[in-house]
Amino acid sequence: MTTARTSRRPALGQRIANRLLGRMIRRGKGPDFLWLMTVRGRRTGEPYTTPVAPVRVDGETWLVSPYGDVSWVLNVRAESRVVLRRGGQSTGYRARELGSTDAVPVLRTYLSMPSAKFVRKDFDITAGSPDRDIADEAPRHPVFALTPEP
Repeated sequence: MTTARTSRRPALGQRIANRLLGRMIRRGKGPDFLWLMTVRGRRTGEPYTTPVAPVRVDGETWLVSPYGDVSWVLNVRAESRVVLRRGGQSTGYRARELGSTDAVPVLRTYLSMPSAKFVRKDFDITAGSPDRDIADEAPRHPVFALTPEP
């Protein structure tokens, strides 16, 4: 078994790609599974925006961090309010971090989405892995349940 990194700063190429994707997503273009997530920075209070691939099943929405405890995760833990935006659509949510057991079905779904091919190297599990293996890896990939704000 390989050991994927727990958290990391995106490489220069990924940061550039995120900026380009951000511009496309703001206009409603680019891959359908990508949205922009904005959260208030825990230190500066300024808005911080990054592309994410929300998991959506039966009207429920979750966010998964394929890269571990990166800045947006720390900001969501501190703030809990996030906004998902794509083109002209925008929805505010309250985020609640899930425990390992509750994260299993979300991670399984996430790893079966088209976006997973871009982050597979950061996981030591697949969508077909046993629940126990997914639960063991869940702390390395924070999962947040999103509840729409009224």
